[in-house]
Amino acid sequence: MKIIHFSDTHLGYNDLDILNEENINQREADFYNAFSQVVEQIKLIKPDYIIHTGDLFHRSSPSNRAITFALEQFKIIDSLDIPFILIAGNHSTPRTNLSSPILRIFEGFKNLHVSYNQEYKKVEFDDIVFHTLPHMNDDTKALSQIELCEENISTCKKNVMMMHCSVGAWYLMQEFGEWVYPSDKEYIFKMMDYVALGHWHGFGKVGKHENVYYSGSTERTSLNDKRNSKGFIHVELNDTLHVDYREIKIRPIILKEIDCEEFEESLKTLDASDTKDAIVEVRLTNLTALQSIDIQNTDIKNLFPDAMSVSVKREFIHEQNEANIDGVEALSLEEFFLEHIKEETKEKEYERLKFKVQELFAQYEDISNDTI
Repeated sequence: MKIIHFSDTHLGYNDLDILNEENINQREADFYNAFSQVVEQIKLIKPDYIIHTGDLFHRSSPSNRAITFALEQFKIIDSLDIPFILIAGNHSTPRTNLSSPILRIFEGFKNLHVSYNQEYKKVEFDDIVFHTLPHMNDDTKALSQIELCEENISTCKKNVMMMHCSVGAWYLMQEFGEWVYPSDKEYIFKMMDYVALGHWHGFGKVGKHENVYYSGSTERTSLNDKRNSKGFIHVELNDTLHVDYREIKIRPIILKEIDCEEFEESLKTLDASDTKDAIVEVRLTNLTALQSIDIQNTDIKNLFPDAMSVSVKREFIHEQNEANIDGVEALSLEEFFLEHIKEETKEKEYERLKFKVQELFAQYEDISNDTI
């Protein structure tokens, strides 16, 4: 028995304010591309079942484009005549009962089985039972639904548990409305042939449980997620469980570091050859306040002309002769900064930097006034 398990596709997510040739946010298009890659793999593998463990959409009220894309892809999957079980995640679940669950739009598909009402739902076939527990806003209700799941475990068929939640404290993503599975109910996992999880964006087995897995997301919603590859799980359920992680190709996030103690030398050895079409994060390390004035973000970004996007992070060293910040509340930030560089520089250099600092703060005030 072959099962494709994927999750956290976050259709409709957008970021970076970069448009592609079709005038669509490039990051939004990246998420559609990742989803399409999984669908292509489903066509090739021809599994017996397909499961998606939540956060199909990035928002509970997705855009028309995201909805249209999902409907088009689900028509393709539905035509394969493979049962597809989909549960709601916290991003696709309305906060109140005043909004209709978006996953209801998929009820008319022949091979699609949707679980979204914040309650346990059993989806049963000749050889397997899928025990679905979508995201739940109410922990008290969630406990009763977990108990329903336990009562419905089959003794003559395979059992697969599907949830969108955090299992184990180290998996907490600390999102608003996150559902945390109670640790005293983890014994249920041993009664299952496989436990498919969504919510955590990195692939991995959960703790001591040999059959409990997060498939991870299919794209990255944060620069902090750059270490995780993206893809889906190919599960084989026979006499034993076999889990095979399949990676898909997505836009890379690349970290570059410039050591400002050896600034010129770091620039000479900087390699930008691997940054074409990538999201690049540049860290300026060992940076002093005085150096920071002369280093412009624009100049750093120009070092990576082929990158899709470049962000610059400044990591300052702790200087022994830092200006005394007692009473700083009585000074403006501009005045405090000027006092600091006055103590650290010679008069001629101070005059040059003073003009530059005043110019920078003037630009900041103009931007601030425009946004009020």
